[in-house]
Formats: sequence, structure tokens, C-alpha cells
Amino acid sequence: MMDSGMHTPLLRRRHFTLSLLALAGQGFGAATLAAKAARILVVGDSLSAEYGLARGTGWVHLMAQKLQQERPGTEVVNASISGDTTSGGRSRLPALLQKHQPSHVVIELGGNDALRGLPQGMTQDNLQTMIRQAKATGAQVLLLGMQMPPNYGPEMTRQFAAMYSQLAKSQGTGLVPFFLQGVGDDAEPLKWFQPDRIHPNEAAQSRLLANVWPQLKKQLK
Repeated sequence: MMDSGMHTPLLRRRHFTLSLLALAGQGFGAATLAAKAARILVVGDSLSAEYGLARGTGWVHLMAQKLQQERPGTEVVNASISGDTTSGGRSRLPALLQKHQPSHVVIELGGNDALRGLPQGMTQDNLQTMIRQAKATGAQVLLLGMQMPPNYGPEMTRQFAAMYSQLAKSQGTGLVPFFLQGVGDDAEPLKWFQPDRIHPNEAAQSRLLANVWPQLKKQLK
């Protein structure tokens, strides 16, 4: 009869090998989950910077909360600045991309360009450059469309709105045609705005998120 003691080293080695494989599998699984975790960078103006709102009540914060419920581990970086234009966003974006290395970039800019009467060609060029900068890093881009106030005239208003859809099509990005849908075009718009009649109030923030969410969710699949 073979001495059972001769099996002991073999059994120990086998157990040790299986333990290493199990640990390696756990590490691989953790790495895979980490790799799938999205980091969303929002580059916008006062509409995304919680201007006039209590901290933590803006649509970007609501989006972050919703993402934690549906996609735990997703990070949201809000780099929005009140008063920012597409020129400001264009100059800031390279450093933001390098610092945060986002998987997705949401661009909400252009409204202040229109209010200041800046040339539409410049706005379009700035947005196109931002899209290309983000896509060059491998990030997916979601463009939030804006519209000009009607007092600028129907033709200019039409051209400005069309600019976003044209950019999204030519650059292959996601698009929310009108970020303020259900707010700026509501039958009673004043109830959705702060006293300045420019910035959406707290009650409107869930509507803004509802406009963004379907397109963002599509990109996160």
C-alpha cells in the first residue's frame, strides 16, 4: 500500500495553485468592472452650473444620483461655469480631458454666444473643435442643442437650432435637439424660470434631466 503521506505535498501544491487561480479570477473581475465604470464630464454654462439654485438641486446632480442607482460606480464631473461661451469651453477642454480622462463628454454651450450676438460661424467652429478634441481621446460626445430667443428673427433662430443637428450628424455625436424642451417652449414658461426669466428654476431641473437621459443612456450601453 502506498503511504498516504506521499500525497500531502501534491495536495498542498494543488490547493495553492487553485487558490492563486481564484485570486487571479477575482482580480480580473474587479479590473473588468473598473474598466466598465463610466466617467462623464459635463462642460456647460449657467444652465448646468446650478446658477441661482441650492447646491445639489441642478440637473447634473440629479443625473449623478440617477446614475448611482442604475449604474453604480459611474462618476460625474461637472466642469460647467456660469457665463461660459463656446470659446471658453474650447480653451478649457484640453486640460479637463487630460485631468479627468472621461469616457463621455456632455457639451452644453452656445446659449451665451447667441445672447451676446457672437458670429454663428465662430460658435460652430468652437463646438466642432471641442467635439473633435473629446473624440480624439476615445470619449463619446453628447451635444445639447440650444435655441435663440424669437426676437432674433425666424431665419437666424432656425439656422442656430439647425447648427446643432448638423454638427451631430457630421461629427457622429449624440444629440439632444433642444435642451430646454418642455421648459423654454412650455405654454406657461414663466413657471419654470427664475425671476430673471433666463435661468430655469429648481422645479425645471427634472425636466432638463428627462431631456438628456434617453440619449445619455443610449451611449452608456
